[in-house]
Amino acid sequence: MSKLTGSLKARQFTESVIREMTRLNQLHGGVNLSQGFPDFPAPAVVKDAACAAIQGEVNQYAVTWGARGLREAIAREFTRRYGVPVAADEQVTVCCGATEAMMATMMAIIDPGDEVVIFEPFYENYGPDAILSGATPRYVTLREPQPSGSSGTEWTFDPDELAAAFNNRTRAIIINTPNNPTGKVFTRAELEAIGALCRKWDAVAISDEIYEHIIFDGCRHVPIATVEGMAERTVTINSLSKTYSVTGWRVGWAIAPPSLTGAIRKVHDFLTVGAAAPLQAAGVAALGIPESYYAELAAAYRRRRDMLLDILDRRHFTCYKPAGAYYIMTDIGVFGFRDDLEFARYLVKDVGVAAVPGSSFYSHAAAGRTKLRFCFCKQDETLAEADRRLERLVPAGAH
Repeated sequence: MSKLTGSLKARQFTESVIREMTRLNQLHGGVNLSQGFPDFPAPAVVKDAACAAIQGEVNQYAVTWGARGLREAIAREFTRRYGVPVAADEQVTVCCGATEAMMATMMAIIDPGDEVVIFEPFYENYGPDAILSGATPRYVTLREPQPSGSSGTEWTFDPDELAAAFNNRTRAIIINTPNNPTGKVFTRAELEAIGALCRKWDAVAISDEIYEHIIFDGCRHVPIATVEGMAERTVTINSLSKTYSVTGWRVGWAIAPPSLTGAIRKVHDFLTVGAAAPLQAAGVAALGIPESYYAELAAAYRRRRDMLLDILDRRHFTCYKPAGAYYIMTDIGVFGFRDDLEFARYLVKDVGVAAVPGSSFYSHAAAGRTKLRFCFCKQDETLAEADRRLERLVPAGAH
């Protein structure tokens, strides 16, 4: 084989399907309910802080692993909210978004031959992250609940299946709670079961908690770092992106035990050097927003969730009601298409609404062939326009 080709690692995964759907949406002039970015403005206080930092000449490198003010704010807020002591100088690394924080963490702790446990359906980056860091992914299935309006609306995993995925080669497990794409919020009991396996097999929990404040119906976000014995073996990943509607800023972080922080910081340094300095300054302002902001954020997203659930229900989708994050997973079997890719392309090209094919969230495409993910981090007008366009959809056999 010619050496003028991609690496073996790069050939083991495709480009991002989520970002591909955004490109197709732009090509066909559709309503983008695929990629999870808000189409409404960020809080003015956060934007004003970024502008003030730029005008105040905060435009050169920050400390590689993060400006002190932001690291201290991250540590302060995690400790205040969850009761877990965090030392900013020893545990917090600011990265170029949660995506880089995850990649830096995995590259820092994983050696070739290690295994990483991943729940599926998963955020599409996790599999490639494992491959790029030299790990073998081991997938554990989250089984879909009854459709919305029924009892048993939570995605669940089989504890025995999870236990069977761990062995003496297991280096880490990736947790995403609230979960993208399912909206699952892991319970304390589930996290305690995961923690017991991590302690038994001396594994690290890498917990992506980027949607921690977007949570509904009385659910509570529980960081696995709060589970007994897990603070010293958990890396918590988070970001400004979703909570403050600044997905383009790419400011995220990892909170790690001191034993892992040095390795994460070294990898981060050589991956990206550092996140944008003025946006880190704005992050300090963001993390100082009054507590009422988070309740209002969750309430606004719950209203949008219910609006999109109603739209999709009326347009014949089978919906799985999310308890957190801002996505709705659906079943599309009623429409009679061959698979999710064919339907998603038809939907954006001929109907004018972009969503994400469910197969992109599974290790085996067949598991997601009848599923589609929509996002509701959009203005009411955007969702209403999607509703108008979806009116032309009819189930197979109803023509």
